[in-house]
Amino acid sequence: MDLLNTLVDKGLRRELPTREEALAVLATSDDELLDVVAAAGKVRRQWFGRRVKLNYLVNLKSGLCPEDCSYCSQRLGSKAGILKYTWLKPEEASKAAAAGVAGGAKRVCLVASGRGPTDRDVDRVTKTIEAIKEENEGIEVCACLGLLSGGQADRLRTAGADAYNHNLNTSEETYGAITTTHTYADRVETVQQAQAAGLSACSGLIAGMGESDKDLVDVVFALRDLDPDSVPVNFLIPFEGTPLAKEWNLTPQRCLRILAMVRFVCPDVEVRLAGGREVHLRSMQPLALHLVNSIFLGDYLTSEGQAGQADLDMIADAGFEVEGAGTTTLPRHRADAPVGGCGTPAEPAGCGTQESAGRGSHGGGGGCGPCGGHGEQDPVAVADADADAPAARSEANGAPRTDLVAVRRRGAGTDLAPNA
Repeated sequence: MDLLNTLVDKGLRRELPTREEALAVLATSDDELLDVVAAAGKVRRQWFGRRVKLNYLVNLKSGLCPEDCSYCSQRLGSKAGILKYTWLKPEEASKAAAAGVAGGAKRVCLVASGRGPTDRDVDRVTKTIEAIKEENEGIEVCACLGLLSGGQADRLRTAGADAYNHNLNTSEETYGAITTTHTYADRVETVQQAQAAGLSACSGLIAGMGESDKDLVDVVFALRDLDPDSVPVNFLIPFEGTPLAKEWNLTPQRCLRILAMVRFVCPDVEVRLAGGREVHLRSMQPLALHLVNSIFLGDYLTSEGQAGQADLDMIADAGFEVEGAGTTTLPRHRADAPVGGCGTPAEPAGCGTQESAGRGSHGGGGGCGPCGGHGEQDPVAVADADADAPAARSEANGAPRTDLVAVRRRGAGTDLAPNA
């Protein structure tokens, strides 16, 4: 397919596709799916080989969030039967993190529900970061605490945080339909604050909320312009008791096309397969490893993932290897670039631009989120296909699989051993 040959060539050169090309990836047919995966896999292997980075979530504070993000089980008014607890003590969080590190995780992601941290909350998290770093030499720590205010990013960086996660989640155009208690611009500003403080930025999206192909492309291109080091791709987990409980719009094939599109738009960035992979990819998860170079190990914030050992077996069986602690995740041209470098006036910033700069190497208002067509399609034809969106609805073909959603009842905030 001419489209895929063009996208591979661009990805190997770190040249960005056009929006029309990105839309055309999402519009490919199921008959073309393996060709799409193989093409994006060439780009993934060029920049990341066959390495898979493991990340481990620790939910420091669960539920009771004042924000109204429709996708979130921790939102204001949520009736989802999730665990609810206030801040873990530093030693409790460190113990939880140790389980993930023992399973092979090289990054621990510390998440807390809420609009954003108070200064006292930042004090708590800095003590937790220090405790984790003291017990686990060389481990990366990413914080995900919601919207940041002045100086908080600097304090987290001083305490030893390596990265900060804050997802854009969906396109700016449709953001107000998902959340009303904060704005899309608030999210962008927090990512920029983290970058300005020298933290590696992690920002991604949630697919499956009823968005169109155009929305998906818009948010991925917006992420490209922000130039985060890591782009987590979450697939909506439709929790009973939340406004999006009936949004079962995804199929495994749709998920793979989305991941391929993200890889083509951000060829040399850590693309992370995040929340919802077990629910929507199911038995096709191993194929996704040809597109992403990073996953979460074990459970998520409020839902259970597959067993940690099953994750490790899947990686090995698919012919990939767990990325070691001494390995730099990002390609050298990004890892060696100064923090805050965003390209030159001649080369606009973006996660795949020829001269884009990067950093070392992670959604929610607050820290709630984990965190058809062929060839070089006529842009008008793509737009017409997109007008029938959300395309995923017609693909779903079946009743919602609520049996696939399991609320987390182990690990942080419980007396039971974590899944790692």
